[in-house]
Amino acid sequence: VQLQASGGGLVQAGGSLRLSCAASGRTFTNWAMGWFRQAPGKERDFVARITWNLGTTYYANSVSGRFTISRDIAKKTVYLQMNSLKPEDTAVYYCAAARSVDLMKSDGVHTWGKGTQVTVSS
Repeated sequence: VQLQASGGGLVQAGGSLRLSCAASGRTFTNWAMGWFRQAPGKERDFVARITWNLGTTYYANSVSGRFTISRDIAKKTVYLQMNSLKPEDTAVYYCAAARSVDLMKSDGVHTWGKGTQVTVSS
């Protein structure tokens, strides 16, 4: 599977952005898709995940209630709607695919997409 992320940019605090991640190649219905982010000088952190088959979602505490992950099975695309953005959300965001929900962590991801920069100004 290959992943292509897009949708990053510069936005003021309180604004919104939507990231997209298009998957190509062979995918499996029991896989999970997710988003991670990495700020300068920091580790890559989990943001959100969703299962292809049931659409079950899970969020990091720092984004819960502000971010929404969704998927379009027909388009093989995962989205991350980011609302009420804060300067601390500034990071490079990475799309990820894992063979299962349990593997949706930095050392368990099967495929990473190219990162997309999100910058939130105060």
